[in-house]
Amino acid sequence: MDKRPIESIMTTTMESIRDMVDVNTVIGDPVAAGDGSTVIPVSRVCFGFVAGGGEYQCAKGESRPPSGGPAPREELPFAGGAGAGVSVQPMGFLVVKDGHVRLMPAQYYAPLDRVIEMAPQVLAELKNWLSAKANPQPPAAPPQP
Repeated sequence: MDKRPIESIMTTTMESIRDMVDVNTVIGDPVAAGDGSTVIPVSRVCFGFVAGGGEYQCAKGESRPPSGGPAPREELPFAGGAGAGVSVQPMGFLVVKDGHVRLMPAQYYAPLDRVIEMAPQVLAELKNWLSAKANPQPPAAPPQP
């Protein structure tokens, strides 16, 4: 069975989308910062695709095959098209430093969102403070002159 014209249109469009959107679009290439940290951009990618077409018989008054019946399938004119749209929205940056990973958002968040984002860091600091308070370290001896 021969390939239909709509299949060719769809294949071309999907190959173009594949070229535009790959894993490096969602998770970008890491960038080494001067302070020893690594910054990795993270994006949200949305895309849509549509294709359609049809084969049309000759209008009245136009020539038809000698049999008077409909034209053979390969002789019917084809009309079709396809379209696609891609949206890339930066979401934030993963910052890796000293074995710790933080997400730095690229957009402004409401204060409540910011509090939720900082909760793990605050809890870790509170744990360290309580641990230090429960096990106080003796003061260091002053240096001898």
